[in-house]
Amino acid sequence: MEAAEPREKPAPPKQAESQGPELSGLSDEELLAMRICDLKLKIPGTELESRIEKFHAELGEKNILLKPICYLGDEWFCPEGSTTIAIPFYLAHPRLKKLEEKMMMEVEGGTEDWCMRLLRHEMGHVLNHAYLLEKDKPWQKLFGPTSLEYSESFRARPYSRRFVRHLEGYYAQSHPEEDFAETVAIWLTPNLDWRQQYKDWKALEKLEFVDQLMGKLAGKPPTVHSKARMSEASRLRSRLALYYKRRRKLYAQDFPEFFDADLHKLFVDAATAPENERAAAFLRRSRKMILHAVSTWTGEPKYTLSELLRALTDRCAELDLRLRAQSAGVEVTAFLATLASHYRLTGKFKQS
Repeated sequence: MEAAEPREKPAPPKQAESQGPELSGLSDEELLAMRICDLKLKIPGTELESRIEKFHAELGEKNILLKPICYLGDEWFCPEGSTTIAIPFYLAHPRLKKLEEKMMMEVEGGTEDWCMRLLRHEMGHVLNHAYLLEKDKPWQKLFGPTSLEYSESFRARPYSRRFVRHLEGYYAQSHPEEDFAETVAIWLTPNLDWRQQYKDWKALEKLEFVDQLMGKLAGKPPTVHSKARMSEASRLRSRLALYYKRRRKLYAQDFPEFFDADLHKLFVDAATAPENERAAAFLRRSRKMILHAVSTWTGEPKYTLSELLRALTDRCAELDLRLRAQSAGVEVTAFLATLASHYRLTGKFKQS
């Protein structure tokens, strides 16, 4: 009887391509060395999945037929001419959210409320692209020409009632397209009585225009339904270290040298009050509180403000300044808010 030929051992099952590396146990250094595409991130199974479902349900309640595809990109945006929405990849994993907070001092869209606000805002751009709305003369007359250039700094008018207030930093005032997107976002917000909230505001005219426009478009298929995706996370070959280097450079500014006179108005010399707490120590201790307050009321990114506060702290240490009074936190916060507001208006933190 012939001996049976030895059977080949079955090959070990291949790891599913969709299954990415385990990120939870990686250090910051290990994460920063990875390429974004190698993170193998997906929306299904994450908190983003339920938020997108909730977002689509909101659109259904407004009888909006178009449900945009949401995908993971490198930041929040709607590609030009497309009907898709890019969501930052770091929101797809809790470990990456922690890294984002460490590197940029905040996680844009990290909470459910913030995420929903941004999705509604981007939906304004989707509708604009899908139905070519900005080409209509009534749209242009109300919101302005889209030919205007975008600017990192714009002359915000905090008390203006011509614009809705949705995202921080008076974002609706930055460009006609953003004005429309912000108006749509307010209109989309569930359980918001926008007619009452914006009563006697010029912005109410824009909201009523959007309300009438959406009534006309209800159940209507889009004129353009482009599924184009830009900067998709699965194709980004940059390492996280380079990604954050670029972003931090984008948010960084060339800070002016602080006039010592300004600092002496806030604090006192060590010779005058040697027993008082050092100003630099106080600023380090109060850092998070100050950054949160200034960012909330000015709309400036926390990373930019953090670098500004760091420069201020270092100079206080060099001058060995001490606290003048218990109200130092309020005064420093007001000072930083003034610098940030000046930047918002002029593009500079301070006149040279």
